[in-house]
Amino acid sequence: MIRREAGMTAPGRRSSTFTRLLRHGFTDASAAERLLDSPELAPVRNDPVLLEALGATADPDLALLGLVRLLEAQPSPTARRELLDTLIAAKPLRDRLLGVLGASAALGDHLARHSGDWQALVTYEPRDLHPGVEEFERGLAGADDPVSLRVAYRRCLLSIAARDVCGTTGVADTAAELADLATATLRAALRLARAAAPQDDALCRLAVIAMGKCGGHELNYVSDVDVIFVGESTDGADEDKSLRAATRLASHMMRICSETTVEGSIWPVDANLRPEGRNGPLVRTLSSHVAYYQRWAKTWEFQALLKARPVAGDPALGAEYIAALNPMVWQAAERENFVGDVQKMRRRVVANIPAAEVERELKLGPGGLRDVEFAVQLLQLVHGRTDTSLRSGSTLEALKALAAGGYVGRADAVQLDEAYRFLRSMEHRIQLFRLRRTHLVPEDEADLRRIGRSLGLRSDPVAELTREWKRHTGVVRRLHEKLFYRPLLDAVAQLAPGEVRLSAEAARERLVALGYADPAAALRHLEALASGVTRKAAIQRTLLPVLLGWFADSADPDAGLLNFRKVSDALGKTPWYLRLLRDEGAAAENLARVLSAGRLAPDLLMRAPEAVALLGGGGGAGGGADGGGGLEPRGRAQLEQEILAAVGRAESAEQGVTAARGVRRRELFRTAAADIVGSYGTEAQPVEADQGALVDRVGGAVSDLTAATLAGTLRAVVRDGWGDGEDALPVRFAIIGMGRFGGHELGYGSDADVVFVHEPRDGVDEREAAQAANRVVAEMRRLLQVPSSDPPLLIDADLRPEGRNGPMVRTLKSYEAYYRRWSLVWEAQALLRAEPVAGDAELGRRFVALVDPLRYPSGGLGDDAVREIRRLKARMESERLPRGADPKLHTKLGPGGLSDVEWTVQLLQMRHGAEGGAGGPLSGLRTTRTRQALAAAREGGLVTEEEASILDEAWVLATRVRNAVMLVRGRAGDTFPTEPRELAAVGRYLGYGPGHVGDMLDAYRRTARRARSVVEELFYGAS
Repeated sequence: MIRREAGMTAPGRRSSTFTRLLRHGFTDASAAERLLDSPELAPVRNDPVLLEALGATADPDLALLGLVRLLEAQPSPTARRELLDTLIAAKPLRDRLLGVLGASAALGDHLARHSGDWQALVTYEPRDLHPGVEEFERGLAGADDPVSLRVAYRRCLLSIAARDVCGTTGVADTAAELADLATATLRAALRLARAAAPQDDALCRLAVIAMGKCGGHELNYVSDVDVIFVGESTDGADEDKSLRAATRLASHMMRICSETTVEGSIWPVDANLRPEGRNGPLVRTLSSHVAYYQRWAKTWEFQALLKARPVAGDPALGAEYIAALNPMVWQAAERENFVGDVQKMRRRVVANIPAAEVERELKLGPGGLRDVEFAVQLLQLVHGRTDTSLRSGSTLEALKALAAGGYVGRADAVQLDEAYRFLRSMEHRIQLFRLRRTHLVPEDEADLRRIGRSLGLRSDPVAELTREWKRHTGVVRRLHEKLFYRPLLDAVAQLAPGEVRLSAEAARERLVALGYADPAAALRHLEALASGVTRKAAIQRTLLPVLLGWFADSADPDAGLLNFRKVSDALGKTPWYLRLLRDEGAAAENLARVLSAGRLAPDLLMRAPEAVALLGGGGGAGGGADGGGGLEPRGRAQLEQEILAAVGRAESAEQGVTAARGVRRRELFRTAAADIVGSYGTEAQPVEADQGALVDRVGGAVSDLTAATLAGTLRAVVRDGWGDGEDALPVRFAIIGMGRFGGHELGYGSDADVVFVHEPRDGVDEREAAQAANRVVAEMRRLLQVPSSDPPLLIDADLRPEGRNGPMVRTLKSYEAYYRRWSLVWEAQALLRAEPVAGDAELGRRFVALVDPLRYPSGGLGDDAVREIRRLKARMESERLPRGADPKLHTKLGPGGLSDVEWTVQLLQMRHGAEGGAGGPLSGLRTTRTRQALAAAREGGLVTEEEASILDEAWVLATRVRNAVMLVRGRAGDTFPTEPRELAAVGRYLGYGPGHVGDMLDAYRRTARRARSVVEELFYGAS
């Protein structure tokens, strides 16, 4: 007789059982048929009750396999029959046992090894529904060694999982039961450790304090159990001996729980939340704990203590520990930079997640469980000082109390509660399968199907699970930071009668914790922005919660909020303004960063609020008057074209230059905003990794803008005095950029160093030509210095021959004669950065050709010239450094500052630039730009890779500091500010968070010191 394959009644035809199995949720009906045909299931093979019960589980295939294995493991046919009879007769047992087998392969393995433990699921009495520590202690009482403790632990876990998967207990009760089982297990482990070392037990009192999820009564199925140990000596015992005895007991207790045996492990006991972490002693006295938290503890350590709870050992000592440390927990929000510290800790956690896992991280990823927990803990610490109802270690209980007190909007609290419960349920089901510690959502479809079915999603489990998961994480992402700010708006807007509101005092508390120095003024601004029933107020209420968070992330939240109010007052009735902020996520965050980063960018924006349109993606929301292109700097040709067109439309030179200055103002704002966004980073754009690129972009943009402004001013003057067209002016006229201008390295507050050159046109008298050229220069300087609200543009011509004593304008022949006969070495050095920037291009090129032999002398520099350059440098250092300034923090003249690097590079250019003919190995030295010249010197072997890197890093850092000072203070400066908020704002621009300005100053000194060492060798030590 030939046996047919299971599931086939005839070739190609499926059996009715096969079809029924598929209908009941089996995915491998053929394998299920074979299992149903097994001898173990013969008595109930055709019982519809069994098939119905299997189909109700998360994974019917897994449940059936587990049941067969459990039946096979029974010690006798009688025991097997007893199990089957009870299973069919008792629905509670059937649901529990099959539910566990269908959700957890690990517990199925346990039942196959310990075939009698299924009887732990038989009882179904009221007291069994929510067992506490005492019930679990009774369940573990017979365990007299680590192996039997593991077996008893799994037996207890079996009953928790059964109630969980059957829906008898909710996720919060399940987490609490798991914490109570952990408590009972710690007590049992400590009992075993004491029994193994009674002499140690006699010497000490030891208390075990649960932390984290165990302390908060919200433990996972598989998790590290965080603890802290407190030890004291017994009467008459030596303290050192007592602490050593307590340490041995604590270590043994940890090993009992953590070590792997033939029955596996229970869970790791983690004591790294103790003072000093893994570097600190495992056990401390109570006084030692108190001393540490009073003097050394960080903000996150007080946050961790929110969940501290005595669970094992000496109960009186545990109570003393909580009583001593609890007051410190509720004072943590008064610490400087409290909110910033907590938020930085959260960002650090997210940053450490591997990029490939971020979106699957249920616990730590954006919108995950930790976001809810951090937000709730932050609010507890701020308001729990005065409201003891908030002092719960449970996230959900604390969230409920926060809503009841008006600290969180009720609707927000409900959404977060639902999201947290769903995400925790997912986490439980993921861990329950293999009893492994993981928070990653699996990618395998079978795993997702099992999890979805276990949560009651039966129509399309995978799709429904994914949809619900993403929906809840989206809710958390949207709310976890707004949670902190929205009640502030509700407190001032008062639109929903009957809603419990944040009190005025609580609102002030929260604003102070966020870093607002003047909470009363902040509340006034919020009221002005958010009150009322207008469309504008409604949109502001939507925007402000997240804007307040971005302001709080800055060094000056008060300024950010005040500036936002000013911009909104100016533009609130403009239809595109609020639409831009609402609909373009980047625009709102960019605006918040810009408004709270210092004075310069907000001042520029206040003079032309419509420039806010630049902060959006395309930059065109303001109706096309913004120059377009978002925050991307515009090139010189574009700028010059726009400015010349504006000048051409103007009716006078004054109006033309006013228009040019308006374009300059807008473009300075664009550059400053891009710099701030690149330095601070936003959700859409991370912090610019290449700091040198940021510096080059700012220097190039400001230099191009200055050149275009001078070109426009020159056109306005010529047109007003002589008529349209270049030929109208009786001279050819060129402006040569010098210093940082010629080097494309201008900062926000830099003057424009220039020299002017002219040449009479054919048939024009030289005296007439000179008069015309001087008139052009005088008029340009006058027009650019007319008082206005725009940033000044000062022309500095002091680098011309003979300095201030020499004529303002010279002919090309005059320059040639002067340089041939009278030029000093410093003048040749100054010409290294000479570059035409405006006016007659051909005349500019001829000027460069004239000075090239001077700045790149044939044969290099003589010894006398080198000594003169060194002497001038030393004299400048000694004479120009401001009195009282700290030389080590002076970015221009201090050791390792800009002057050190630039003079070193310029000395190399003058000594070797003549070797840099076209295509030569040192041709790159012939540049006006410091960083390019340094790179060329490295490539040409004049400096080592390390030397070039050190000098470049110092130059970039010093330049960034100068840019930061201008952005923050609104006026130029060569050293760090002394006012704390300004100094903190400079630090934030440079990437240093709250409380780390000391690190910033140390880093600057260290970088400058290394650079000075290289300068000593290359500049002063070279022969």
